[in-house]
Amino acid sequence: MQPDGKGTSESAARQGASVEFRHVTKRFGAEAAGGKGTPGAVNDLSLTVPPGEICVLVGPSGCGKTTSLKMVNRLVEPTEGQVLIDGQDISTVRATVLRRRIGYVIQQIGLFPHQTIGENVATVPRLLGWPKERIRSRVDELLTLIGLDPGGVRDRYPSQLSGGERQRVGVARAMAAEPPVMLMDEPFGAVDPIVRGRLQNEFLRLHQELGTTVLLVTHDIDEAIKMGDRVAIMQQGGYLAQYAPPAELLANPANDFVARFVGSDRGLKRLALMTVAEVDLREAATARVGEPVRSALARAAEAAYILLLDMDGRPEGWVNARRLRPEGTLDSEAADPSSPIFTPATTLRDALSMLLASAVQTGVVVDESGRYVGALTLEVVGAALRGATTPPPEALTIGSPSEPDDGHAAR
Repeated sequence: MQPDGKGTSESAARQGASVEFRHVTKRFGAEAAGGKGTPGAVNDLSLTVPPGEICVLVGPSGCGKTTSLKMVNRLVEPTEGQVLIDGQDISTVRATVLRRRIGYVIQQIGLFPHQTIGENVATVPRLLGWPKERIRSRVDELLTLIGLDPGGVRDRYPSQLSGGERQRVGVARAMAAEPPVMLMDEPFGAVDPIVRGRLQNEFLRLHQELGTTVLLVTHDIDEAIKMGDRVAIMQQGGYLAQYAPPAELLANPANDFVARFVGSDRGLKRLALMTVAEVDLREAATARVGEPVRSALARAAEAAYILLLDMDGRPEGWVNARRLRPEGTLDSEAADPSSPIFTPATTLRDALSMLLASAVQTGVVVDESGRYVGALTLEVVGAALRGATTPPPEALTIGSPSEPDDGHAAR
């Protein structure tokens, strides 16, 4: 995951392990004694998670998501079928040994309140008998990776951290022993929506670096689409309704249940899977600060607005060409800076939201250095939503991003 998206590098893919459910069924209590004719919490689940990918299990309450997750680390034993990690049946591995090879993150975080943050993160490496120096180095490395200062938090206690910080520490603890598989049960559900989005992005960035295979449970289809390389939609009765990459789920739901679950706005949800880098940007009329107005107007042709750039190519804002005095020069005071700014990594869904909320409905796309690379409009996003990457010919000339009454003219 780039910050707003996801992806698995080749090096990352080599670090994770494959996880396979092979005709797995789980029955509890009297149901377990009832034989094959009795419905189970999970029924005949078969799917494979490739190494280094994030698989999200999603569905309504009671559909068997968490039960399926817990069968991977043998907190729940399957009634029938097999769970395999890298081709090995996990029932042949002692449970305590297996669990030390699998990271586990839950919604309630589960940090030990009377241990410091450093001691919490070091839990599994300490059980594995790592040398003290190696443990300390690994703790500091992970705290840095999750965006916390080791010197500032290592010796503090969980109660001294915010909810979002504690959730990050929970992820660091699960990753401490470099597990090939990580299980996450509603890991971001206990924080507010803003912190949740930041944690999701942080985890996607971290996953790109570490490449652990992840199984994540959520009830939120938007989170599933954002986080998953593959999504398993489960339905009541513990049955797998569809298992596919997010784009395929949204484009081709397997049945009415899946179509209802992903929502009638699945076309808009597809925009969350696409970034600004994937569409053909429009070219705005541009000029530089200090340039004679006359030459800028001649180059802008019929454009009603000109994007003013500084000497390094960074956008200052839009200038109303009709209010310019031909004998003047361009300066930043004439520019309206209210246009949305995007990067190539911005999702089209976020871009659309920002465009609709802005008075200036032409966004400026910049590179990592903040330099102008193109313009994004509602027409371009609409073309992507319809499955095209090129806007219709009549939309290729930028007219007016808006009609702001900036009251300025170049002097």
